[in-house]
Amino acid sequence: MPRRRDPAAAVVVYRTARVGLRLTSGQRRRCFGLLRSAGDVWACVLEVNAWRRVRRDVPLAGYQELCRELAAAGPGTFGDLDSTGARSVLRRFSDAWFAAAKRRKDGDAAVRFPRRRRFLMPVRWYHGTFTLDDRRVRVPTARGTAPLWLRLARRLPYPAEQVRSVTLLCEGGRLFLDVTAEIPVTEYPVGEGPHLGRVAGVDLGVIHPYAVAGPDGQALLVSGRAIRAEHRQHLSDTKRRRRAVSRRAPGRGQRGSRRWRRYRCRARVVEGRHRRRVRQAQHEAAKTVIGWAVAHQVGTLRVGDPRGVLDLQAGRRHNLRLRQWQIGHLIRILHDKATLAGIRVVLVDERGTSSTCPACTRRIPKPRDRNLTCSYCEFAGHRDLVAAAIIATRTPGGGPTTPPTPAAAVPVVSGGVVTHRRAGRHLPGAGRSRRDPRRPPQHPGRREGRLASGGPPHQPPGGESLAVTGEDPQHHRKPGER
Repeated sequence: MPRRRDPAAAVVVYRTARVGLRLTSGQRRRCFGLLRSAGDVWACVLEVNAWRRVRRDVPLAGYQELCRELAAAGPGTFGDLDSTGARSVLRRFSDAWFAAAKRRKDGDAAVRFPRRRRFLMPVRWYHGTFTLDDRRVRVPTARGTAPLWLRLARRLPYPAEQVRSVTLLCEGGRLFLDVTAEIPVTEYPVGEGPHLGRVAGVDLGVIHPYAVAGPDGQALLVSGRAIRAEHRQHLSDTKRRRRAVSRRAPGRGQRGSRRWRRYRCRARVVEGRHRRRVRQAQHEAAKTVIGWAVAHQVGTLRVGDPRGVLDLQAGRRHNLRLRQWQIGHLIRILHDKATLAGIRVVLVDERGTSSTCPACTRRIPKPRDRNLTCSYCEFAGHRDLVAAAIIATRTPGGGPTTPPTPAAAVPVVSGGVVTHRRAGRHLPGAGRSRRDPRRPPQHPGRREGRLASGGPPHQPPGGESLAVTGEDPQHHRKPGER
């Protein structure tokens, strides 16, 4: 992937798709051998810098210096790993070292230089070093070794001429290939593309990952309740599994048994599947926002940056919710998809947006529910849309001040059309039943209590199931209701 581009060239963005692999046992063994060899390269660089640190010499951090050390080691030092794959590890170390040095220079003393060894390291090959043949990829190996062909689980979503690099990595015990392509920015017919003058505000949240307030009284709410339910159910399942195996856990300093290793392998697989589910739902939410912006010809998205709350210590449970929120990831994927669609993304200060009335610009107590009501002017609206409307009036670099023209923000949240979308329809329990299949069945005592209190029965009298009539036994609906 080129580091520099011609300024006169067309504007492009780099997109990465993760593709699974269908491998034989021999190919799988060779792939893990490449990842272990890459880990050896990483450990070798750490060891060399440790020796230089003892001698009080300048550390080896530059990419050219590290490449010279690799060339001096000679071929065949790191098994089947070729020089291109080894240089990708050196590039990763150099970038991490200089990124840490820059942050420490800016005053962040808590940042540490890379000193931790890794058993498996991703290996990247750039354009011209690998071969693409439909659903097969040939990755280079060391001189004198047999060629390695990898079969993809699905077709690549990009044309072969746009692919710039492939990266072999392991996540949750499974092998994947990250394919990075060079995609040109979308071009629209004259008069149908986004206009920079049309601005929309975006408020980030947990219940609603994206709340968008746009011009002409249009608004969008993307629900993230399925994502939150996935986090909570995954945490509950993890606690239940740990309690079940706590007695069989090896002691400190004791090597684990095969049963324990199989449990750890299964835990890594479940954790990787959970991360993929959440990431897919977040990408769907960001895609919904960009599609809505393109449909309404919005050219500028002003996004409230709430990352300041990450520095606040609010207890163990709330800190866990903040980590699961993944604010930086939500901003990054929204910026990436907006750049591809030709939409500008600007980060602004979002402080006080959920507790300021857009009609009279007075500070009011932050409501506990989703609706905001002003006790001074009796304005009422959705809390997240009110915040998004105020964010749309702020400029980059400006402080948490009230909007200069509050009357312009009122139609955005008080009138018009509000579009509701749900993210994560692929998650368990996000279908018609609205019940996660991983949850335990309802307790018989509770079911009898509901029958005694006059609640809807789980099974109608006569033994006839509701599923026979086409209704969902977990989510009752009225006739004709969708």
